[in-house]
Amino acid sequence: MDALPLVALIAASAAIAGAARWTPVPAPLLLVTVGLIAAFVPGVPDYTLDPHIVLPLVLPPLLHKAAVDSSYLDLRANLRPVALLSVGYVLFATVAVGYIAHVLVPDLPLTAALVLGAVVAPPDAVAATAIARRLGLPNRITTILQGESLVNDATAITAYKVALAAAVGEGASWAGGIGEFALASLGGVGVGLVLMVPIHWLRTHLKEALLQNTLSLLIPFVAYGAAERVGASGVLAVVVVALYLGHRSWQVDFETRLQEEAVWRMGAFILESSVFALIGLQVPYVVAGLSGYSVGEMLIYAVAVFLAVVVVRFVWVFPATFLPRALSRRIREREPDTNWTAPVIVGWAGMRGVVSMAIAFSIPMTMADGEPFPARNLILFLTFTTVIGTLVIQGLTLPALIRALKVPPRDEHAETLAEAQAQSQASQAAERRLEELLEDERNALPGPLADRLRTVLERRRNAVWERLGAVNPVTGESADDTYRRLAREMIEAEREVFVQLRDQRRIDDEMMRTLLRRLDLEEAAAYREAS
Repeated sequence: MDALPLVALIAASAAIAGAARWTPVPAPLLLVTVGLIAAFVPGVPDYTLDPHIVLPLVLPPLLHKAAVDSSYLDLRANLRPVALLSVGYVLFATVAVGYIAHVLVPDLPLTAALVLGAVVAPPDAVAATAIARRLGLPNRITTILQGESLVNDATAITAYKVALAAAVGEGASWAGGIGEFALASLGGVGVGLVLMVPIHWLRTHLKEALLQNTLSLLIPFVAYGAAERVGASGVLAVVVVALYLGHRSWQVDFETRLQEEAVWRMGAFILESSVFALIGLQVPYVVAGLSGYSVGEMLIYAVAVFLAVVVVRFVWVFPATFLPRALSRRIREREPDTNWTAPVIVGWAGMRGVVSMAIAFSIPMTMADGEPFPARNLILFLTFTTVIGTLVIQGLTLPALIRALKVPPRDEHAETLAEAQAQSQASQAAERRLEELLEDERNALPGPLADRLRTVLERRRNAVWERLGAVNPVTGESADDTYRRLAREMIEAEREVFVQLRDQRRIDDEMMRTLLRRLDLEEAAAYREAS
């Protein structure tokens, strides 16, 4: 196996994603665009999007990272809109888009059209949530988009399996489809509930951070594989376990959390960058086998399916937003009021991604009777154009739409004030605990060391309040920016001395690494205090 094409893909994807930070174009869109261009460059290796790799090996870690970073409490508070989007909308889009495609595309059987509907039904909210955070959208909209992306893949994959069984002639009834959906959803949640407690117990009882992080990397694959083995939804199992672990991450020791955050951020960055680049690189495989259609026909079908996907989402989102509120006083009292701008944003943020492409490539070549699967190449093409169209058209225009609607941004001042008040309350509790401990003769400390503990506590308490203060008129820095810069300069001076002592053979490399690690932890602490 030649590893160089894989290394080249990862390196190029990471470089493009890094360069995107210096442009107004979100990284997923730039990666897809460059992938499209690279697909026609002579000498670029062939990259096939293999569903047997994407679904079990790429999707679980991405879902795990997203779920761990999500708020269980926020998702629970917005369970109704999240469920309506991740379950109700996906099923509605499967049927609606499938039927529209069946009517518009000649010789496309309804069963095959429903397969297409299930394939393009689930939005991939990676790009949408990235834009939402970048523009400071209100937390509720971001939570709804993120919550939708955690569950809708499971709904779409299950709907795809039911539609595929009918299309290939294996037989599928309404009762059978409902039963399979119930098994997948309830089974996936059940597997997650069974696994989450013992996995968390193991995480909290392993004393070696290296072992804890190794376990952390294995968790999404274990949850996904265990659920799929019993015919349940691996996606839901991963999400349930990850939400539980993220909600209780404070019970894991600090060293594990520091390492885990760095490892998962790097892993998610590589996977997300690579899969979006892979989407663009699929164009040679998508257009292959379309000789039976003219260019005009393909363009008409592609535009029609794209418009159907966009319109169907709005057809669902607006009634799902306002109808329950109109019918239930309890919902009106429990949930914050909203206006028409929120469903417009949620409706336009329905960008499709790698899951749709992976499901499409998993469509078998033949039916149960050995005949070719009807219009398989056309389904691949329409999936590809829908994914590209939503990523490029909706992704590029979503920031402008948000600005045009003048959606109130997150109140950063109020958030900082709430953070400062929480830190002050926690610091007071820590100060009382410190004084209690110092009264015990077993905890006797020299005066300077006790004062140092109090100073660190005072610095932590004041750090957030300082962010609310005025900036330095000379440098334009806030107080915490200056503190962070000075702390880094001091630590860098110490680091240079340690290296010089190593070079002079006054300390060995092992001791230097120990001292540098201590400085690294202090620098990380200083950065977190001031950020």
